[in-house]
Amino acid sequence: MQNTELNRESLRRLAELRPEGARVISVFLDLDPSEFATPQARITQAHSLLDDAGRRVDGDDGLGHEQVVALRSDLDRLRSYFEGLEFEAGGALGVAVFVCGPADLFETIQLPRRVQSAIVIDDSPLVEPLVDQLTQGTWAVLLVNTKTGRLLLGSRDRLQEVESFRGEVESPLVQSGGGSQARNDRGADNEYRDHFKQVASVLFALTKRVSMDRLLIGAPKEVYGAMEPELHSYLQQRIAGHLSVDVENATPDDVHRAALPLFEEDERRREREALDRMEQGIGTGGRGAAGLDEVLGALNERRVEILLLAEGLSASGVVCQSCGWVGPEVDACPVDAGELQRRKDVIESAVELALEQSAEVMVPHHHDDLERHGGIAAVLRF
Repeated sequence: MQNTELNRESLRRLAELRPEGARVISVFLDLDPSEFATPQARITQAHSLLDDAGRRVDGDDGLGHEQVVALRSDLDRLRSYFEGLEFEAGGALGVAVFVCGPADLFETIQLPRRVQSAIVIDDSPLVEPLVDQLTQGTWAVLLVNTKTGRLLLGSRDRLQEVESFRGEVESPLVQSGGGSQARNDRGADNEYRDHFKQVASVLFALTKRVSMDRLLIGAPKEVYGAMEPELHSYLQQRIAGHLSVDVENATPDDVHRAALPLFEEDERRREREALDRMEQGIGTGGRGAAGLDEVLGALNERRVEILLLAEGLSASGVVCQSCGWVGPEVDACPVDAGELQRRKDVIESAVELALEQSAEVMVPHHHDDLERHGGIAAVLRF
């Protein structure tokens, strides 16, 4: 079993997976402690999903014998996983599990936000439910004063402390007069600088293991000005604001409450920028597309930079079995006249195409611009 971090690379890899002749089971489980606080409640929910999937497998005449055998085996593996010690909520609010025995796939992703519980059997992993979670990005919150450094990671829904250390500097960070006091202050300043460098070094080292999309700094005013220049340029470019909290005593929940307005402000700004770029592109007949037909066309041509989707959007369409072309209801593939598979919802296919071409997928929550475009639009690369 592989535990995977939720990031663009992992979603792109899953989106590109097409096990030949096999089916993939995608499981999404809501772990919200307000409803599923106990292990038994979570197991009961998982059993309900697996029982329903088992009935669907047994009743699907379109599956071959080998596919049925493999799916039954995969459902048994999932049942053992959810009943075993390996499955723990671990503070996550949701979990996604992807299984396909013939492809040697058993992958779990812990989620920072709730997800609607569901189980899907298809020819590839279902990644669309994870896109909105990824859109929020990973936030880092650095709390620092002259003695303490603390680092929290998470999303707009939850923060978790991952690093904490304390220095030995005792003198205040202030400017003094001359003589011996000035020499003592210069010595203390050097110690502060070493402390800030250590904090910056730990934070940058973590970026090599964990993606950090945006950074907040919580520090006294006199410390903030000294701390920021010590950060690597990679981190300086990701600073999204300054937080006012008790550096040493604030709990992760306290920090999250203080940061939430900044999370929402940043989210609104990013959505507005993307929507304005899309509207400008459409208005000039350039790098913008709107409506299902136009956006699917741009995705097929690998021209999409940002795919914009209304929350909960679904639309019917077709997928070419030979070349992967995705489009509205047509009788033949315009690329190679290959066999078409009709799907009740091609938005998952659109998301997969976007991930395959390294496009960002955004689900705006604070602006309703997409309503007049049928719920789907795009910023184009060319």
